[in-house]
Amino acid sequence: MLDAENKLMAENLATKVSRLKSLAYDIDKDVEEQNNYLDGMDSNFLSATGLLTGSVKRFSTMVRSSRDNRKILCYVSVGLVLVFFLLYYLVTRVQN
Repeated sequence: MLDAENKLMAENLATKVSRLKSLAYDIDKDVEEQNNYLDGMDSNFLSATGLLTGSVKRFSTMVRSSRDNRKILCYVSVGLVLVFFLLYYLVTRVQN
């Protein structure tokens, strides 16, 4: 009787250990996938930072150059803002 009860408890313990092992393996797999995803995001942000840094340097050079370029820069800036709002309006209109 005692031996059968011990065997039953041992089987239950083995089942629980097996579930825990499976759960730990799934967590490890999920963590690895998330780390890979975050590494990819990091490289994307670094490339975007490089692109934006170059754009800001060019923009600063253009601002410092001469008065005629400032007028052009003002027109381009206003044009970009208008295009942004136009695209925003069109996107919201399509979604509704």
